[in-house]
This record gives sequence, structure tokens and C-alpha cells, in this order.
Amino acid sequence: MSWLAELARPEIRALRPYEHATWEPGLVRLHANELPWRAHGDASSAGLNCYPEPHPYALIEALANFYGVAPDAVLAGRGSDEVIDLLVRAYCRAGQDAVLICPPTFGMYAVTARIQGARVLEVPLQPQRGWALDAGALDEALRGPAARAVKLIFLCSPNNPTGNRLDSEAIITLSRELEGRALVVVDEAYVEFARAPSLLAQLPANPGLVLLRTLSKAHGMAGARCGVAIAHAEVIALLRRIIQPYAIAQPSIEAVFRALQPQALARTRERIGALAAEREHMSAALRQLPNVTRVWDSDANFLLVQFADAAAAIARAHGAGMLLRDLRGVGALGQAVRISLGTPEQNERLLACLQ
Repeated sequence: MSWLAELARPEIRALRPYEHATWEPGLVRLHANELPWRAHGDASSAGLNCYPEPHPYALIEALANFYGVAPDAVLAGRGSDEVIDLLVRAYCRAGQDAVLICPPTFGMYAVTARIQGARVLEVPLQPQRGWALDAGALDEALRGPAARAVKLIFLCSPNNPTGNRLDSEAIITLSRELEGRALVVVDEAYVEFARAPSLLAQLPANPGLVLLRTLSKAHGMAGARCGVAIAHAEVIALLRRIIQPYAIAQPSIEAVFRALQPQALARTRERIGALAAEREHMSAALRQLPNVTRVWDSDANFLLVQFADAAAAIARAHGAGMLLRDLRGVGALGQAVRISLGTPEQNERLLACLQ
């Protein structure tokens, strides 16, 4: 057992996982207390009257093949949110351990930590450097009196809500410096839209690196709820101890298989290209509006926009039948609004109402 497992909560290492019903789908299932008939209108392949595969190994193999890693390096959960929760529950003891985040960033890192009773340390990103990591402040925080309690560092790249990619070299350096002490978890939910590649190639040389991926964004499957952790096999084995059996519903499993077919992937690539073009168009057009003071560069499928009067912009969009994400008062964001990129028609409608 390496430091990757030793770092986890001892009770998780000693845990005997739940023993689910035997999975042999070719046999008549008289052992799982299921109804023998399908529900009316059930059009699924496997039948919703039956439980899905407890730990969907066929799905894991498909995802591993798609991401180019070994199946024992992959865990699928109900969106990245569940994977974040599993990491915190596996590695953080209530009242003792801590996570470190770099705000402004995705809110679930802190929420999940606080639910678990873990402390949350913050090292803000630097707006004057395009929301870059503050290497000096990170180094100070990880050498301070609370540093030994930090078990997980959550980084989002491209970052939500700022849209920028974090420096890959800085992330790898951090992971190597913390080897034996903490895991560096990089949330790559938006990496398909970025101008630079994922950190997947860095995983073999950096065992303390954990990547989070999702089918919610680029693949258009937010409603299916399928998030993925890609990490060293020892980390994945720990998470499999505590994930609930049957976590991925049968319709979601079947939807993911369809999304990973060559024709679907080709359509996904086309849509990513179209959205990238809309990102450039909208960024330039928004900069021309009188109420806009800044449009931040983005590697995601959204734009962070500073307004002179954010409330007015939000109200105008709402009046035109569109919702924007109000970020006023969040850290150093000021009069900021996050705008998800829509279809060309939706984007033009938004520009028209903001004139």
C-alpha cells in the first residue's frame, strides 16, 4: 500500500464494502427482489424493472478506452459532484483535515468539504494576472501551521466561473511538491473547449494527480449525470469502496454508450468547433456594448463579463426570456455576470436585448 492509500481515512481503508446481488445478466433474476415485468412505456434496452449493473464495468471500459487509460484508473459517478464528494469523504476526517481551494471557483468543493466537517483553506486567484494561480501564496499556505491538515487541493481548469485555464506547469509542480502529503484534484469539466490539451498525459508520472471529467458539457449530457474520476488505481480502488452500488441509472448508462459512438463523437467535435467560433464572436460583440466594462478571455463554453450595471443587464436578459448567472458580490468579481454560450440565434437575441 502506497502513500495514496495511507493518506486516506483509516476507517475507509478498513471498510468492508456493501455486498450487492450477484451480477449475471444472462440468468433469470430471482435473487434481487425486482418486478418481473417492465413498466409501461419502458423503452430501455435492459429494462428499468431490473437494477443496473452495480458497478458498471462495461461502461468503465468504454470510458477508459475513450480517455486512453486503464479501466482500473476510472470511476464513474453521478456527475462530478458525486466524485468530489467521494474524494472528500475518503480522505478528510471531520474536524481534523482540510481542503484547499482557489476562489473564485466552483462552489461544490467548499460545500462538500463543509458537509464532511473538513476545514476549507482559500488561496484566491489573481485577477490582475488573468485569474492565475498565486504560486507564492500557495507555497506559504502549504508551509503554514495548517498545511499538514490539507489532504486535497481542488483546482478547476478551465476555471468556473472565470473561464481561464490554469498554468499546467504550475499544477504539475504543485503535485510533485505535495507527493506523499496531499492529492491535487484538477476539475477538467470544460477542457474540451480549451485551446490546450488535458493533463491526462501527465498522470503516469504524477501519482498524486486526480483528474475529473464529465459528459455534461461538451457531450451535451448534463441530464444524464455522468462524471468521471481518472487517477492512480489505488485512489480509484478507495473510491469504489464507498460509492453506492447502482449509482449510475440504466438510462444514463445507455445514453453514455450512445454518446461514445463514432457518429456521436463526430457531432460533438463539430459542436465544440461551432461553440468556439461563437465564443470569439460574442466576446468581440459584448466588448462593444456601452454597459460592458470587460470581457475576460475564456477557454470554456461561457464568458465572464463585467458590467457597469450588472443588475440592469440581468433584468434586460430576463425580460427577453433568458437567464444569466449573477456573480455580484462573489469574491473579487464585482459587477460580474457569467454568460453561457447558446446557439447563434440565442446569442444574437441576447446581444440585441443588451444594446
